[in-house]
Amino acid sequence: MASPGKVPVISVRDLAVGFRDRMVLDHLSLDVRPGEILGLVGGSGSGKSVLLRTIIGLLPKQSGSIEVFGHDVDHVDDETHRALQRRCGILFQNGALYSSLTVMQNVQFPMREFLHLPEDLLDEIAATKLAMVGLSRLDANKLPSELSGGMTKRVAMARALALDPEVVFLDEPTSGLDPISAGDFDSLIRTLQQTLGLTVFMITHDLNSLHTVCDRIAVLADGKIVADGPLSAMLASEHPWVKSYFRGQRGRMLESSRQQSSG
Repeated sequence: MASPGKVPVISVRDLAVGFRDRMVLDHLSLDVRPGEILGLVGGSGSGKSVLLRTIIGLLPKQSGSIEVFGHDVDHVDDETHRALQRRCGILFQNGALYSSLTVMQNVQFPMREFLHLPEDLLDEIAATKLAMVGLSRLDANKLPSELSGGMTKRVAMARALALDPEVVFLDEPTSGLDPISAGDFDSLIRTLQQTLGLTVFMITHDLNSLHTVCDRIAVLADGKIVADGPLSAMLASEHPWVKSYFRGQRGRMLESSRQQSSG
């Protein structure tokens, strides 16, 4: 669970990001607290992935500040920036595995970039990471084209965990998965978070994930965070998008199903 009294792992203030004449993030502010699973939700094209990519440095910002582990990323030297990168793991949407590399080589990729270890130790660490996400050594020599959607996401998660990060960014981790596989992956996220003490920043549109995995939910609309809190706060919100998403037909069906199963 999150620790509200502690310094945020990530602190975004008045962030503005745009492309040509379109403002995507309009002076957005958001904190990610240590030890929590934060679910970021919003409509298609609302800027969820833009926010994630800006935080990790893949997209430039126009104004505002981003602090990661208490460091303003605009005012750190190269050595500190590299150290901050090592403390973060990323699972991109659809896995983003390197198609020409095996499963083992994909997991080892960040290790080869940041660490100087002998091959046998790299193999041992990669095998351990694969075991953590429910894959075996038999899967290690497969190519991404030989994997199911669920296996692809698990390999991507193992790669995200390769450097023993403290915070993990997940971009739509259950998209494209059938309901059973999505539920299994949600359980994996929670188990890893509890076992490793991770902080998780998760973009998702999956109501099941928001209900079962997330400690806190932030809603992105009109370039800003328009709702922030537990699921109960989402259900009480009168913001039009939040209301339609969480209290619309899909939300009511999910809540009805949960009440029946608990009863």
